[in-house]
Amino acid sequence: MAQYMFLLFDSEEWYDNITAEEWQSTMKLHNAFAEAVEAAGASILGGAALERSGTASTVKQREGAEPLVTDGPFIETKEALGGFYLIEARDLDQALELAKQCPSGNVEVRPVMDTSAEAAPPA
Repeated sequence: MAQYMFLLFDSEEWYDNITAEEWQSTMKLHNAFAEAVEAAGASILGGAALERSGTASTVKQREGAEPLVTDGPFIETKEALGGFYLIEARDLDQALELAKQCPSGNVEVRPVMDTSAEAAPPA
C-alpha cells in the first residue's frame, strides 16, 4: 500500500453564506467519502479541514537574512487549500478513483515521498 495526500481546493466564498444545515450536509458528504474509502479496502490515515486562507501566516526563508513572517497566504488564487486527507491506497489508480468521490471542487493527489534511510533519492 502507498500513501497519497489529497489536497482539497475550492472557492472560499461558500463560507460567507453557508447555513448550519448546509454545513451538516457537507459533513455528511465527507463521512460518506470516508465510508467509500474503507469499502474500497483503502484507509484514511489522517486529515483535517483548514480555517480560511486569510487566517494563514507565511514564513519565507531568505538566504543570509532572518526568515520573513507575513500575515495571509503566500499566493493569491481563486481556490484555496481548504483541507486534506492522507490516504493509504493500493496504487495511484485506486487513489485517483477515490479522489473522484471526494466532495471537494478540486482534489490534487500527490504521492507521499518515502524519506526513510532505506529509500532511494527522488528521481
